[in-house]
Amino acid sequence: MNAVAERESTSPLASAWRLLKLSARGLVRDLRAADVRALFVALALAVAASTMIGFFLDRLDRGLTRQAGQLMGGDLVLEQGRPFAPEIREALESAGMVISDQVDMVSMISHGDAFQPASLKVVDEVYPHYGTARVDIGEGVEAIPSGPPAGEVWLAPRLALLLEAEIGDAVRVGDSELRVGGLIEREPDQSAGFGSFNPRLMMNVQDLADTDLVQDGSRVEFELLAAGPPEALEQLSPLLDRLRRDGVEVRDVRRDRPGLGNALERAERYLSLAGLAAVLLAGVAVAMATRRYVDRHLDTAALMRCFGATQGELTRLFALQLLWLALAASVLGALLGLAGQAALLYLLTTFLPIELPPPGWLPLWLGVLTALAVLVGFAGPTLLRLKKVSALKVLRRELDPLPASAWLVVAVASLVFGGLLWLYSGDLVLSAGLLIGGLVMLVLLWGLGSLMLSGVLKLAGRLPRGGGNDASLPQALRLGGQQLARRRTASLGQLLAFSVTFFAMAMIALVRGDLLTTWEQQLPEDTPNYFAINIQPGERDGFEQALSGAADARSALYPMVRGRITAINGQTPRDVVPAEARGDNALRRELNLTWRESLPEGNRLVAGQWFDDLEGSTSDWYGEVAAEPEPGARPVPISMEDGLAERFGLSLGDTLTFTIGSAEVVGELVSLRNLDWDSFRPNFYVIFPPGVLERFGHSYITAFHLDEGESDTMRELVRQFPGVSLLNVDAILAQVRDLLTQVTRAVELVLAFVLLAGVSVLYAALTASRPVRAHESGLMRVFGAGNRLLSRVQGAEFAILGLASGLMGALLAELATAGIYLAWFDLAPRLHLWIWLLLPLGGALAIGVIGHLLSRDLRRQAPAASLGLLGET
Repeated sequence: MNAVAERESTSPLASAWRLLKLSARGLVRDLRAADVRALFVALALAVAASTMIGFFLDRLDRGLTRQAGQLMGGDLVLEQGRPFAPEIREALESAGMVISDQVDMVSMISHGDAFQPASLKVVDEVYPHYGTARVDIGEGVEAIPSGPPAGEVWLAPRLALLLEAEIGDAVRVGDSELRVGGLIEREPDQSAGFGSFNPRLMMNVQDLADTDLVQDGSRVEFELLAAGPPEALEQLSPLLDRLRRDGVEVRDVRRDRPGLGNALERAERYLSLAGLAAVLLAGVAVAMATRRYVDRHLDTAALMRCFGATQGELTRLFALQLLWLALAASVLGALLGLAGQAALLYLLTTFLPIELPPPGWLPLWLGVLTALAVLVGFAGPTLLRLKKVSALKVLRRELDPLPASAWLVVAVASLVFGGLLWLYSGDLVLSAGLLIGGLVMLVLLWGLGSLMLSGVLKLAGRLPRGGGNDASLPQALRLGGQQLARRRTASLGQLLAFSVTFFAMAMIALVRGDLLTTWEQQLPEDTPNYFAINIQPGERDGFEQALSGAADARSALYPMVRGRITAINGQTPRDVVPAEARGDNALRRELNLTWRESLPEGNRLVAGQWFDDLEGSTSDWYGEVAAEPEPGARPVPISMEDGLAERFGLSLGDTLTFTIGSAEVVGELVSLRNLDWDSFRPNFYVIFPPGVLERFGHSYITAFHLDEGESDTMRELVRQFPGVSLLNVDAILAQVRDLLTQVTRAVELVLAFVLLAGVSVLYAALTASRPVRAHESGLMRVFGAGNRLLSRVQGAEFAILGLASGLMGALLAELATAGIYLAWFDLAPRLHLWIWLLLPLGGALAIGVIGHLLSRDLRRQAPAASLGLLGET
């Protein structure tokens, strides 16, 4: 009664202050307990992992995307066939973008009696936004952070060779004569498009008017290359959408560089997945440690109830204790995360030759939010037991409150983890799918774990019995199995916790290995580094023979005809395709068409049938193809790249009209193909069957690999086939390889935090079961068991748990990686046979050794002390 009256007379502010002080003192006292240390370590690791990965991913993504922008010349590139309106330039500049003007065209260049078509790149004083041009100006190759000055041009070495021009000579460009100021070794914004397959000439925009090359009807591409912060690009999104609808080509690194974009995107997803795995493991550790924390405080809560504390006050008191713990862990974890990402960047200085932006505040707040969410989701339901404790527990120790329902704990933890999954991935459908799939797997794992544990224990029970103080291995395994069977529910809970731990660590390791393998296969050493186009039919055999003894690897020679899509299903393309695709470059230019009897290398059929599998004979489809098709004739079958068909909203059976010269060819879509854009081999959006396009003028294209020392071969090819255009893409390959190397290093180092989080689960689980194991050890000591037998029995018990957990973890890892590959990484699922051997044996060894070490002090205690731990307060 006095406590109640005192509580009522106390002001709310004073009561809150008293509660804060009481919770802080309780936390300081509890820090000596192993379960609170396990909670602290788990929360700190969750924050450290999420903040480190968040900081690192944020900075690395912005830095790598900025460097990847060098391949295009800017963070944003706009291109169209006429000069840009002043209001577009004003909108870009007002958003904080710096603009560089560029003009691209093809023109004939002459020097003396030599004439040669060249790809002209006209640049201004702002060029380039990123990087430097490597140019030989007569005194060796130098890095120059600008374009050529007015009155000078830079030539590609091949163009200089064809024109027989040297540095200092004058070449004619249109109506002007300009001095050759240097030879280009590498451009900072090297382009891989077919439009630049003619040898390069770079000139200053101030000289363009004097050349008189830009006339009405000239085929000229005007470009705006813009550079600026990511927030400026986000601000420009409405403008860019409108420009796309108006027919302006808008390019960014993910759409214009498919291979590089996929690598960056997969790296981001892997790092996010690793962060989620670390958070999941920390959550499991929190759940395991919280059970021990609650069991240890039941007597304290009952005693406080005796002195008048209400259920609400108990809830607030222990919630404040854990809140202090979460804030302290958040501060430590945030500092560790910040230091960790700085250490990673320091270690990667050699591999990251880019200037990364400073870290932002968002990853820090996400880390703190993660700690609080993990605490609420994985510890909240279990903490509710404390407020339900009865005051009579002080006298009757068997009056423990009923434990929180396991399904309630799982439901709350799943909702919280699902929210974090959505926060980290940004994909609601994927998050819901993974969460539902995870819950289904948890139910299956519970049943499978129960069966597996029963099987393992039966096998252990059939081992030969020993007598007395027999410490043989069979006796230890049999006794260890009996102890697991004696507390079956707790053993099953530990089995699931360890299985999830091994699954998460194995999944991150498997995905890492498969990503690295994919990137290594993406750009092998013999990746083609030269493209050859404009090979005339009469030169085909000779060119192929010239390459046969010199090139290490080469693709097939593909015929190529240029044609424009002028109708889809009999209507104007812009009236049929979705609004966002009206500015697609495939509608604004002529496409490179080819014909092929078999499916090309690197192509995979995803819908429809290849030409050989169509019903009826070839002539049923396209008849006499040497003549003009008759009106009303059946369309010819065609195959299209699935990405282009998706952008245009096309499906099997749709018809497309191609204008080739003055003729029209109507094709019906009979198959869709997935292309390997990362292969640096010729790829075609549209393929016709043989016998359709041969009547049109065509040339051939191929790709091949030459080592650096094969300069004589190149000179011989240029001499024998002066009309063939050769493009060296070594510069592009080098830039892409550098980026993949950087991303690979980041992926490899992130795995360490996931492993630490896994160790925290083992520590928390073993700490939670410490009193029960101590009680069992005390009983065995009372009945005459020696230290050697106790040591072997405990080691056998942990090894059995580790073996069964490893088997279940391997199964779950295989299933989860297969689903993630299909839904998130766009990779083919793979079977990893080695994990079925490594994970069970590794699990038995890891849990056996760690558990054995953590239980060492229990084996040294007197039986009375060990038996007393079961009811420790």
